[in-house]
Amino acid sequence: MKPIYTFITLLFLACSSIQLSAQSLEAIKITEEWKSKIENLAPTQLTVPNVTKKKILVFSKATGFDHWTIPHNAEMLKILGKKTNAFEVHIKYDIEQFEKKNLKKYDAVVFNNCNPSGPDRDLFSDLLRQNTSLSDAEIKNKASVYEANMMAYVAKGGGLMILHGAITVQNNSMAFSKLTGGSFDYHPKQQEIHVKEVDKNHPMVRAFKGKGLVHVDEPYFFKNAYFDYNFRPLLFMEVAQLEGLKKEVKEKVVYVSWIKKHGKGRVFYSSPSHNAHSMDNPELLQFFLDGLQYVVGDLKCDDSPMKRS
Repeated sequence: MKPIYTFITLLFLACSSIQLSAQSLEAIKITEEWKSKIENLAPTQLTVPNVTKKKILVFSKATGFDHWTIPHNAEMLKILGKKTNAFEVHIKYDIEQFEKKNLKKYDAVVFNNCNPSGPDRDLFSDLLRQNTSLSDAEIKNKASVYEANMMAYVAKGGGLMILHGAITVQNNSMAFSKLTGGSFDYHPKQQEIHVKEVDKNHPMVRAFKGKGLVHVDEPYFFKNAYFDYNFRPLLFMEVAQLEGLKKEVKEKVVYVSWIKKHGKGRVFYSSPSHNAHSMDNPELLQFFLDGLQYVVGDLKCDDSPMKRS
């Protein structure tokens, strides 16, 4: 091979390697060293002192895309609960968690990247299909009961915290989309994103100190109830700064985190983050802790829907 072609080939491979690494970060092993690092970075003080320890269900079973950060999120939430002595965290995987009598045990539920399979995007049906011998008709009926149980749980005062891909739990259900604030549409390639605060003075984003968060993530786009904007947006990304969009977007910004009321209950959604590397930012850990405090009702703040322009 001639020298010039050798040089061009090596340059191409180097550029391809850089591009690939920007799209997909190498998974981190959960070791005692990693857990110790997160514990050191995690906040000790609560934003709002709580009166009683709250009981949290962290549902962590995916039936579709299996985010490698699921166990990392579980460990991180346990660390937040233990370090602040504010939360009793229970990591669960079975469909029975969504029985009415079981949901009543908890002050809040965390959907931890519990993605369902496509194209139905129905976590409850998937879980029933995996763990029962019910007929398709029986599964459909029982799944609708579990969906109703979850919606009623929040409406009656329960909290719901949704991490990243778990926005897809009942992705084709408009009723559930109205509960969560939106449904997943698609995401371009992983890339460095600067997410910024919508209102730098809002209590839920003070952790970022007006600087937002720069990290590698999947830039999520949304559909269904998202465009009702029936939520208080917290973080956004600028569409013009993103690469690899699949279709034209009219909006200049996409909101990637928000809070909202649902009946007497509260919902917090955070698209950040697809990668456990983002937890190296103590600001993000504080953000998650504040999110927990919001959904259990300890952190009171403006969660009224945004004003449409």
